[in-house]
Amino acid sequence: MNTLPEGLPLGLQGRVVFVAGGGSAGPGYSIGRASCITYARLGAKVCVADRDRASADETTALIRAEGGSAQTFVGDMAVEADIVRIFAEAAEHFGPVDALHHNVGIGKTGGPMETSTADLDRIYAVNVRSLLTASQQVLPGMAQRRRGAIVTISSVAGQRYLGYPHLAYGVTKAALSHFTRLIALEYANRGVRANCVVPGLIDTPRITQTVADRFAANLAEAKAARDRQVPMGRMGTAWEVAHACAFLLSDAAAYITGTELVVDGGLVGKYT
Repeated sequence: MNTLPEGLPLGLQGRVVFVAGGGSAGPGYSIGRASCITYARLGAKVCVADRDRASADETTALIRAEGGSAQTFVGDMAVEADIVRIFAEAAEHFGPVDALHHNVGIGKTGGPMETSTADLDRIYAVNVRSLLTASQQVLPGMAQRRRGAIVTISSVAGQRYLGYPHLAYGVTKAALSHFTRLIALEYANRGVRANCVVPGLIDTPRITQTVADRFAANLAEAKAARDRQVPMGRMGTAWEVAHACAFLLSDAAAYITGTELVVDGGLVGKYT
């Protein structure tokens, strides 16, 4: 007779989770910050990595204020030497990394004629090349222990044209998704899982710096316009993306690898 497992293994108790991009672009909760806090609430020891020390420290402080375990690590994910250093520091502080959340990403609006080769190289270095160096720091240990999980953050812009030119961002996020899939397939029989979360239009502090300036006279108008684009009638929250990431890093997703989990309120279906 088949028996059901006891409980739902959604916790991350005692695991070391490294979040690359654990700060926030402004006041409030980015996907990285919400994810760090979520992991800590699930019992993880969280490595809050960001190039902005003050922002990373704020995330770390929020976790510690709740009694969670977190430490700040400062480095630029576009610089290989920085990546190697901060992973070494994290391992020295907490021990081997059990889970990697690759949350970094930058972009530039514009199509082929507005995107220079320097723009593309800069965005590729952050969005894609950084995952190569980061994964090189954790995959050998994960494979040796036969346990590990990676989640990367792509975007619906890597799957569809959403009505405005975002060439470099879309191309590099598409590459990131496939990069993640290739890791998953190569390491599937070594106890390592890798999945990609694909957010749609998410209401995060970054909107204040980018979307409002380009697409509307003020932030309220920009947010209202984005809400109207989504079939569910609203943008998502950073917490909704964080919860999806936590599921994929947990043992509840033990048989899930090499896939994309779209968190978009139905947006992708609208553009199919």
